[in-house]
Amino acid sequence: MKIKFLNIFLVTLFIPNLLFANTEYFKEGINFYKNKNFEKAKFKFEQDIVFNPKSEMSYLYLSKIFKNLDNKDLQEQNLNTVILLNPKNEEAIYNLAKLKLETSDYKKSKELNDSLIDICKKFCEKSQKLKIEIEDLSKK
Repeated sequence: MKIKFLNIFLVTLFIPNLLFANTEYFKEGINFYKNKNFEKAKFKFEQDIVFNPKSEMSYLYLSKIFKNLDNKDLQEQNLNTVILLNPKNEEAIYNLAKLKLETSDYKKSKELNDSLIDICKKFCEKSQKLKIEIEDLSKK
């Protein structure tokens, strides 16, 4: 009985601290990102993912960091993870479509943009511009 009580006490004591730490890592990551301190921001977002592996926003910010660091492979990997976690994340779909366009994968870019057009709320205008850009570049 005492052991069960002790376990419950320890869980209630430490769980809020872990949850608080989790949100703090993301907030710290945002602050470092805004200040263009990408290495520290990357570390904080990775810490957030350790405590919350389904943190789509941490993966999204990691993709933005890797875009700034010109690492297309890791940018794509993180964008794919965001889309896996949330297939309706417009920003991730748009950014991946742009990345595919940059790497001359017109077919995949068009496919992604078409799916974005179907679900768009915030990125509709950007998606329409991207559609024209894809069409223009694929004709060349």
